[in-house]
Amino acid sequence: MIKNYFKIAWRNLIKNKVSSLINIGGLAVGMAVVMLISLWIWDEVTFDRYHKNYNRIAQVIQNVTNNGEVQTWWQVPYPLGDVLRKSYGGVFKSVVMSTGVGGGNILALGDKKLTEKGSIMEPGGPELFTLKMLKGNRDGLKDPTSILISASTAKAFFGNNDPMYKVLKLNNQDNLKIAGIYEDLPKNSTLADMAFIEAWDRFASDNQLSQMKEPWRPNFVTLYVQLADNADLDKVSLKIRDEKLRHVSAFLAKKKPALFLEPMNKWHLYTEFKDGKNTGGRIQYVWLFGIIGVFVLLLACINFMNLSTARSEKRAREVGIRKAIGSMRSQLVYQFFGESLLCVLIAFAISLLLVQLSLPFFNQVADKQMVIPWTYPGFWIAGIGFSFITGIITGSYPAFYLSSFKPVKVLKGSFRVGRLASVPRKVLVVLQFTVSVVLIIGTIVVFRQIQYAKDRPIGYARDGLVSIPITTADIHKHFDAVKSDLVSSGTVTEIAEADQPPTDRGGSTSAVEWPGKDPNLSTDFGQDYISYDYGKTINWEFNSGRDFSRSFLSDSSVVIINQAAADFMGMKTPTKTYITYYGKQFRILGVTKNIIVGSPYEQAQPLIYFLLTGPGNVMLKINPKISASQAIDKIASVFKTYNPEQPFEYHFTDQEYDKKFGNEERVGKLATAFASLAIFISCLGLFGMASFMAEQRVKEIGVRKVLGASVFNLWQLLSRDFAFLVIISLIIASPLAYYLMHNWLQNYQYHTGVAWWIFAVTGVGAMVITLLTVSYQSIKAALANPIKSLKTE
Repeated sequence: MIKNYFKIAWRNLIKNKVSSLINIGGLAVGMAVVMLISLWIWDEVTFDRYHKNYNRIAQVIQNVTNNGEVQTWWQVPYPLGDVLRKSYGGVFKSVVMSTGVGGGNILALGDKKLTEKGSIMEPGGPELFTLKMLKGNRDGLKDPTSILISASTAKAFFGNNDPMYKVLKLNNQDNLKIAGIYEDLPKNSTLADMAFIEAWDRFASDNQLSQMKEPWRPNFVTLYVQLADNADLDKVSLKIRDEKLRHVSAFLAKKKPALFLEPMNKWHLYTEFKDGKNTGGRIQYVWLFGIIGVFVLLLACINFMNLSTARSEKRAREVGIRKAIGSMRSQLVYQFFGESLLCVLIAFAISLLLVQLSLPFFNQVADKQMVIPWTYPGFWIAGIGFSFITGIITGSYPAFYLSSFKPVKVLKGSFRVGRLASVPRKVLVVLQFTVSVVLIIGTIVVFRQIQYAKDRPIGYARDGLVSIPITTADIHKHFDAVKSDLVSSGTVTEIAEADQPPTDRGGSTSAVEWPGKDPNLSTDFGQDYISYDYGKTINWEFNSGRDFSRSFLSDSSVVIINQAAADFMGMKTPTKTYITYYGKQFRILGVTKNIIVGSPYEQAQPLIYFLLTGPGNVMLKINPKISASQAIDKIASVFKTYNPEQPFEYHFTDQEYDKKFGNEERVGKLATAFASLAIFISCLGLFGMASFMAEQRVKEIGVRKVLGASVFNLWQLLSRDFAFLVIISLIIASPLAYYLMHNWLQNYQYHTGVAWWIFAVTGVGAMVITLLTVSYQSIKAALANPIKSLKTE
């Protein structure tokens, strides 16, 4: 019986090639989209699960009150690690201090040098994160002169040779013995880029951490903990809440520091905080794309149901004859479900091919390394189960609708599909285009928000601006010679040094006072140290005052602030007053326009610039009269001459600034792709429906043409219903899209609005796409010879 069901289903597919192609093609595309989104969501929700202690690991972070608002900081003071170990040993199985994963480190083996990202950890770090050791063991960091390296780092330096106990030089200073090789961490791990781990004890000794005058003041430690098996995270958070507050000075107590634990399962998806409370993060995109996947598949299912029920008159006689010769309704239901399942299984096979072909592009856009888990049984169980559910959904309406026909009416020829029979199909078409229109509007708003932020004045000139990270003092010692060589060769026009490039925020300080400051106000100012000519190099602009100048010896005790700092301090004439920094007075020399240092979607933060006296990173402006490639070659040559111990590395500031939009641009590109596929699936359905309607009304069209109807009249007749459905979709989708996108924009301090023209453009676009889709069948029917359509009458 089952074999017979599938045999008849196959014959029906072959008989109705166009509708079968539309059904299977639409389902295949919809299922491919769902599969891609599912792989992406799985990669997101399994972030950090590589680590076996995933459910028991947390990071100690803190809420502090600054500038009148509660901020969340991810670093804590150095002494806190020992306090938690000694005072709360019963609730923590492990406490590990680290610096997090940072870049700009030079690893060297003889003449071979690589710039890598690495971390500094206490000896318990590898065990806490359950690193898989390929050679050596996890306690290798107990020796302060040792280092652990990743498998790819070992391969880069030693090839197939054994790297154990060989010596690498770190940052041209320390010779460190390789005590272990750990497996490369997956890309969906917080520590994915960690090429090496050096010992915390050596770092603490070199920087004399134990001798700090105010050890509870600076926050530079990333503190990881592993909870004891019987410990409750929320209760432990409450226990340690005031531990920092108990140790800080009265001045720092104004910040009201409150510690809490952020579990590892939230590190990736829940990273955004407002007023000390978690407001989400990437989890919103998980929900967004999950919903998109459901709706795209729903569009494909709607196509199947619409085309199946639309052809009900053609299947009516078949149903009537089957019932007349004894078929039960349940058997007919099984037959139609069989057809649906066959279509879905074929679509599933095609969708696997589509996903395999599109994964390289999808990975590049999404910045992932996803693969189809061919050998994982759970994937096939989920895939086949998903196909079965899809088959039930797509086949349910046709199966129960077609099997309900009365055989007497069908066989007597009195059966007709009533006008109300088309209502469900019209409702489904409206739903299809409502979803598509919402996706289109959402995509436009996302890209408009990105462009709005990109067009924001950033306070300096990015063109031709290059930053070169420096880890040694050699360039600073020979800075005048470097400048002379580069400027005299015509390669650069300006060059300066700074702690950070203008795209990055450096440190911050709460030690700033000014006349009239509320003594109870806790503050946090960004700070950067810059050399002379920094302003000329980045071409910043002043609202008042002037730049640092070598012509004035007094400039060693002055500062420059940005407009946000002047506004925050309530200074009407800032250049006529001063600030106090750690008890020393600094006259305000000038006020610059706000430079966008952090996120381009946030308001500018108060920032103070001090004069740099020691080494820093190099900023330079390439001469616009020569090509960038020629300039970089010359710059590299000069830097290798004066700084041979460091691999030459450079970053174009405009490219670094554009990276700030990477997350939103990825979302925009993915949304564009999915919206396009949703439109494509909807158009497939429209094409099929238009084909069926033209076929159903072929005799009516013939009569109208004989009576004098023009091609345009007939096109208008056949297109009118579809245009009306699209208008209804626009009426429903517009307020829904406005509500969703308006709320999404509220996540950004600096954001655009949802302009009226977006709805107008989307409406016109949807109408044009609809008319183009149905026009082929409409015009084809209108141009047909009426003699052929009427000769059987």
